[in-house]
Amino acid sequence: MSPVPSPSTMRDSFLVFGAPAIGDAEIAEVVASLKSGWLGTGRKVAQFERDFLAYKRASHAIAVSSCTAALRLSLLAAGIGPGDEVITTALTFCATVNAIIHAGATPVLVDVDPATMNLDVEQAAARVTSKTRAILPVHFAGRPCNMEALMALAERRGLKLIEDCAHAIEAEFQGRPTGTFGEFGCFSFYVTKNITTGEGGMVLTRRAEDADRIKVLALHGMSQDAWKRFGDEGYTHYHVVAAGFKFNMMDLQAAIGIHQLRRIEPMWAQRQEIWRRYQDAFDGWPLTAPAEPEPDTRHAYHLYTVLIDEARSGISRDAFLNAMTARQIGVGVHYLSLPEHPYYQQAFGWKPEDYPHATRIGRQTVSLPLSPKLTDQDVKDVIAAVQQVLHRVPERAGAALRKPGEPS
Repeated sequence: MSPVPSPSTMRDSFLVFGAPAIGDAEIAEVVASLKSGWLGTGRKVAQFERDFLAYKRASHAIAVSSCTAALRLSLLAAGIGPGDEVITTALTFCATVNAIIHAGATPVLVDVDPATMNLDVEQAAARVTSKTRAILPVHFAGRPCNMEALMALAERRGLKLIEDCAHAIEAEFQGRPTGTFGEFGCFSFYVTKNITTGEGGMVLTRRAEDADRIKVLALHGMSQDAWKRFGDEGYTHYHVVAAGFKFNMMDLQAAIGIHQLRRIEPMWAQRQEIWRRYQDAFDGWPLTAPAEPEPDTRHAYHLYTVLIDEARSGISRDAFLNAMTARQIGVGVHYLSLPEHPYYQQAFGWKPEDYPHATRIGRQTVSLPLSPKLTDQDVKDVIAAVQQVLHRVPERAGAALRKPGEPS
């Protein structure tokens, strides 16, 4: 067990949380796109779709402007609308539930499992009504949900399954990639995600007709995309066949994603190593570390979240956040539970006390930097800062960390 570092240890520069690892290949590809004059949806988007499809071993892929757009389009393609209910988790980013609201449906929240922080399947089963049309699980922090149980529930009750895989590009459950279990799988390439296009997303579908509908809806409802209209095959007239959106990805974004995807496995291995270093370094310290990955699963290692319980740690979560920032370490909060937000309280009457696990986690959680861009010294600085802020001897030298859900 390492001793508490000297409080005088301080970085010279601020460590940005979630900074992406951008290489020369991405930069060269973007420059090539700029020089080509083709910036919008074109051949590079098509290539990125093909490459992502192959990586995920899926049937159909459509690149879009964000994971939020992917969720919105998936709900529409699934036929979800006014009068329908969609079950999802109380611990997620607002985009998950906002997509349900914008579809005209009613979001129904369930609490999370305190160890995995994923949607509680038993509670989801209990919330199914005659109005329920879909379940929207979130693979939180990169940890795959129990897809066997969720698929069984969806099949038993005749529900659509739409996976929010914003954190879980590399994740697998029982050897099968996330995003390929449900009718739709939605991914994010936001700047802090495991691979990035700056902004961007992807939808995976099982059925060709769903993919075709999403592709049309993503670009104004036009029957032909911009590349086919202005490409070198000659001008093609289009017809508007649906009231669509402006949700398409650009070649400028795909130019980054193509090369990010080629390095996805070594970058995953780097994040896994950092995750393991954190687990070892905080062993026995007065915080709650993430649970180990479940057997027969592959964790995407998108977030490394610790829980700061003031009674145990001697410091509040928000004071911990401020103390880390003061030590030049960028940190995040993933997430304040949805029932904590005023809009949802007013619109749906959600109360934090009705979702005790999500509420407790949301009030205690801190995400530490976890990026392949981190150097060895960066990781050492994060560890030193955490131990400095806790400023006390580890609870049990050499003892295993208390896991989420265990009494403190």
